[in-house]
Parts: sequence; structure tokens; C-alpha cells
Amino acid sequence: MVATLRLLLTNVLILVLLAFTCVGQEKEADNDSVTVKDFIPTGVRIGTDALALIKTAYDERYSGWELNAEVDFHRYFLAVDMGNWQRDLSSDQGRYTNKGTYFRIGPDVNFLHREADKNVLFFGARYARSVFSEDFFTTIDDPVWGTTEGTFSNSDAKARWFELTGGLRVRVWKIVWLGYTARFKFGLGTSDTPAMLPYDIPGYGRNDKKSTWGFNYLIMVRLPLRSDKGIR
Repeated sequence: MVATLRLLLTNVLILVLLAFTCVGQEKEADNDSVTVKDFIPTGVRIGTDALALIKTAYDERYSGWELNAEVDFHRYFLAVDMGNWQRDLSSDQGRYTNKGTYFRIGPDVNFLHREADKNVLFFGARYARSVFSEDFFTTIDDPVWGTTEGTFSNSDAKARWFELTGGLRVRVWKIVWLGYTARFKFGLGTSDTPAMLPYDIPGYGRNDKKSTWGFNYLIMVRLPLRSDKGIR
């Protein structure tokens, strides 16, 4: 966990340095005026998180997928993510299962908007929500009543949180892009959980963490919406 955190922090610092470098290089070239036409989307990238698919294939305790879409508006992007997440965890205390869906939406600022291959270096923010159900099956040893089995369930639990994001998108072949997104998640809130406090929240992770990190490795295709000739 410590090694992963250090890697994510290193990536964020690299992105910060690159961003300031790009801004400095573009100041002189940014004297031309920006028109309303520049903000009409030229394309949309659609893809999926490869790490979620790999984890589903190799981790028996997890199953999930995530779809991602990004639409450009000049040097800005509107990003929308939607995913599904299921856990099946067992321990000496019992068995915990959950399943649910989540979505994220928010803007990104691209610091490479003049790049010929439309590669992207971005920082952004997200608002996220999750709807899920969960069950906890446990055995209770009571000195009076003896051993009994108990089940605690939240059938329509909800959660929301916020994210700060940063990452890269690089064109590798024609309409195919590869990239990653690093996420700092915080501000978690839950509701409709009368039976127990949620343990694991789809799209976020463990409920006992006030903040946490996330990482997605994306495979995407870009679909053009209009010609981008003459766009500044």
C-alpha cells in the first residue's frame, strides 16, 4: 500500500511539473482570440478500465467493469464514468457481500490542447455517486442463548463523494488511445443504511477511509464529431 501511494504521488508531481512547463510554452502562442466555434466538440473518446477487467479475471473476491467517455470543449473535457462493482469477502467473523453501480462526472483541463496527435495531459475534478446493496452473514456466540446465526442487510444504500484527478491520454494507433487516471477520493457520505454501517462502497472502497486513492488504466477509441481545422 505504501509503495502504491508513493507511486501515485510521484505521478501527480510529474503531472504538475509537466503542466507548468506546457503552460509556460503556450503563453506566447495563445495571443489569438478564442471564438464560440472553438468550444463546439470535435470528438468523443470512449473506453474501459483494463485494470477492472484483469482484476475480475484473477481475483475471486471481486467482479466489476467500468466504461468511460470524454467530450472535448476546446482545452476542456467533460468526463463521465459508469461502473459496476461486486465483492465477496470471507473471514473468521463471517461473510460479507455487496453489489452495486456508480457513476462519476466532472471537468478536466487539458494542458496539451495544441498537440497534433491530440494527446492529453489533464487535471480535473469529479462528483461521484453509488447505489448498492450489501449483506453480512455472521455467527453470534451468546452465553445465554447459545450460538445463533445473524444476517445484516442494506438493500438500497447510497453514497456520494468527490475526486481530484490527473492523468494522461496518448495516441498509439489511428483512433486508439491508452492512458491512465489517478484519483484522490474524499468527502464520502452515506445514506439509507439502517441495518449497519457500510463496509465497502462500489466505486470508492472501504467506508472507514476518510480519503483514498484510485487508479485506472484506460483503453479508448476516439470518434470524430466534426473537423477541427482552424481550431485554436
